Amino acid sequence: MTSPPPAGAGLFVRYAYPPNQMGYCGPEDVQALVGYGLSGVADPGVRQLVTAFEGAYPYLELIAAATGIADPLDSRVVEAYWVGNRLLMSVDMALLGRSMTERFRRKAGRRWDRVAEAVWAGGLAHHSFHVFAVYPWVGLMREGRIAEPLQVLDQCRIRWGRVEAVGRERIQVLSRPLIWAGSRLALGDPRLETVRPSPGVEATAGDWVSLHWEWMCDRLTARQLADLRGFSAHHLRLVNEELAVPIEAAAG
Repeated sequence: MTSPPPAGAGLFVRYAYPPNQMGYCGPEDVQALVGYGLSGVADPGVRQLVTAFEGAYPYLELIAAATGIADPLDSRVVEAYWVGNRLLMSVDMALLGRSMTERFRRKAGRRWDRVAEAVWAGGLAHHSFHVFAVYPWVGLMREGRIAEPLQVLDQCRIRWGRVEAVGRERIQVLSRPLIWAGSRLALGDPRLETVRPSPGVEATAGDWVSLHWEWMCDRLTARQLADLRGFSAHHLRLVNEELAVPIEAAAG
């Protein structure tokens, strides 16, 4: 016998589906992930699929443990990681630091000092922290490789936009891209981009929505939009401070 899944499981699928569909992370069975997100059926399989996201799921566990929430797939926890909310402020810096050390110190190699610095500079358990501080792309930009890292950073972060037009299979959204402004990352002028709706997600012209890679993930409330903008800006400031340090100084 099955029971309704925690609302957060479906929400997690909405945000995790885009990179999974492209083969970047998570389980190999993409259609099973979509099926669970659409069906509303909960069994051990849905949790097994979600825990296969080795980058994202430990953050959910960390946020849940720090806030006394029993289920890492509680919708409040899932929202905190992907979009942002006040739960993030309850995750102690030392807890985040220990989690990062356990998970990434060996993998990061010579980049580890940069990850640690980002934690102690005010990093939070938010997807934008993982994209900007843990992934290697900012380090590559410091070494002079701009085009590919910039594209990946822009698409991998959870960004926001306003729906301008809705078609049968494509949606036009006005959003601000991530740009390279001389020596720092910034948000550029709004421009139209065409995205696909994630399974089960609908929007109408004028809605504010969240975007991940080439997909629309969810409609955003005014509070969610403000949180996503705020936490993203916070980590952009951190990464720009990192970019300001010359390579020689960082290596010394």
